[in-house]
Parts: sequence; C-alpha cells; structure tokens
Amino acid sequence: MRLAKCWLLLLCIWLSGCSAEIDDYRATTPKFDLFNYFVGTTHAWGMVQDYTEKQTRRFEVVIEGRIENNQLILVEDFVFDDGEKDQRIWTINRTADDEYEGRADDIVGTARGKEVGNALQWQYDFVLKLDSGDVQVHFDDWLYRQDEKRVFNLTKIRKFGLEVGRITLFFEKQE
Repeated sequence: MRLAKCWLLLLCIWLSGCSAEIDDYRATTPKFDLFNYFVGTTHAWGMVQDYTEKQTRRFEVVIEGRIENNQLILVEDFVFDDGEKDQRIWTINRTADDEYEGRADDIVGTARGKEVGNALQWQYDFVLKLDSGDVQVHFDDWLYRQDEKRVFNLTKIRKFGLEVGRITLFFEKQE
C-alpha cells in the first residue's frame, strides 16, 4: 500500500509538470490587455464542473470595469442557475509590464497574474462557501483573448495540489 501511495505521488508530480507555461503564448494575437479589455461593461456565461467533469452549476455575470488612480476596479455581479446572487469587487494593480496583483474580499491574500501574447494566467487562493463549511482552494485561471470582444476562460480548481473542479467561462465585451 505504501508503494502504491509513493507511485501515485510521483505520478501527480510528473503530470503537474506537463502543463502549459504562459511564455508558450508569446507569438499569439490579439495581445491581451487586462486593463483595456475590462474597462466598460462585459457579460460572461459560465459553468462549474466537479472532479468527475459533471456540471454542477451554471451562471451569468455582468462585469463593470473602470480605472481609478491607476487601478482597475471590476464589479462582478453573478446570478447562478439556482437563483443565488453574489458580487465580487476586484482592485487590480499593474506591478510591471504585463504583470498584475489583485485583491477581493473572498480572495485569500493577493492574486497574481501575467499576460503574454493573447493569454493571461491569473492565480489566487479562494474561499468556497459550501453547505458543509468553508473550504480554501487554489484557482489557476487561464484567459485567452479571441478577438476585440471575446475571451475564453478555463480555470482549474485545486485542493492539496489535486484538481477538484473546473470553471469554463465565456466573456463578451458590450458596446
């Protein structure tokens, strides 16, 4: 049994090294610009899947973005398929060319992001509110700019380094 656990641990470590790197997108276009894309109104539609890839929730979100004191303020208003509503307000700072830090009330510590080419990787720890209690998980968001109006977002949700869920999201900038 102990040998099986060691092999499983080694397999997890090996597989985690097989993921994409942000620099893989250096030659892709259109260039992602977090501040530029999210200023104004953006609508998004998404779903949450558990570790078996079963869809567990659907949602719509309206995002209002503005620049204040060189910070991007994003007000995200969520409506879930069961009628639940939620709001998250992000305050995002550009810390270097193509690098960002952000904070929101339900984020643990500071979110960090980097954009290269048409991609943005955004990582943070998040407190999920479940019926059984609060659980802290790690979000690894990958946003891919498709054109001037559209962005795809794929998120892996991890606990103890293991993937426990996914979020798929589609953004569309409004006129």
